[in-house]
Amino acid sequence: MPKFRTDRVSGEVQKEIDRIIREEVKDPRLGGTFAVTRAEVTRDLRHAKVYISVLEDDLFKDTMDALRNAAGFIRRELGRRMNLRYTPELHFQEDHNIEYGIHMAKLLKDLGLGQEPEEEQP
Repeated sequence: MPKFRTDRVSGEVQKEIDRIIREEVKDPRLGGTFAVTRAEVTRDLRHAKVYISVLEDDLFKDTMDALRNAAGFIRRELGRRMNLRYTPELHFQEDHNIEYGIHMAKLLKDLGLGQEPEEEQP
C-alpha cells in the first residue's frame, strides 16, 4: 500500500480513537489529562501503534492499564466507524514528546531565550 495512504489512514485512526476514548470509554481511571499524540498503522493495516501522552506522572500507569483493558472495545468501535478491510490491532505506547516540549520551554525561559523582547518606552 502506498505510504501516503497509510499516513492518511493513520491520521484518521488517531482522530477516531481519540473520539472513542473521550466519548465511549467509561473507565474512571481515564479521568486525567491525556492526549492521543499520534497513531502509526502498518502497511497491511493489521496493527496500529497508538501513542499516548499523560501529563500527570502519577496517573500514567492507571491510564495505560485502562486503555489496554479497553483495547478490544476501542478496536470494535473503530471498525464500526471506519470502512477498512481490516481493523488494526491496537498497541498503546507511551509518548513523552509533550513533557519534553514543556521541559525545553522551561529551560529556555530560565535562560531568558523563551521571552519576547520588551519594547523600549520613549
